[in-house]
Amino acid sequence: MKNVVIEKVEKGLNVKVESIKTGRPVNPNSVRQLRLKELELKRQNGELKKGRPIVEGSNRQMRLKELEMKRQNGELKKGRPSNPNSARQMRLKELEMKKKLNGGKMPLGRPKSKVEELEVVVL
Repeated sequence: MKNVVIEKVEKGLNVKVESIKTGRPVNPNSVRQLRLKELELKRQNGELKKGRPIVEGSNRQMRLKELEMKRQNGELKKGRPSNPNSARQMRLKELEMKKKLNGGKMPLGRPKSKVEELEVVVL
């Protein structure tokens, strides 16, 4: 086990604290440690490849290329098309028409109700 010496400077006093490194010692010649060193070297050189290799000409790659072309041309539409005969779409069309008739403005909230004034009789 290794001893680690830590020096602390507190309020002008030099204090030495010794602590022991715990845990199992590492064997640098083990198969796992050799593999980790090899992976680190490949990572530093940029030779480390992750995941499955891409198979050119596969159905998925063809589909991805087609989707990318559509995205670049602006032909790709996301989501499903709306139903113009649905109740919501009809309601939205009516609101648009009302906005056009009112000059682009729509009153917010409930319409004002007519309030009748009551006569108060004091006895």
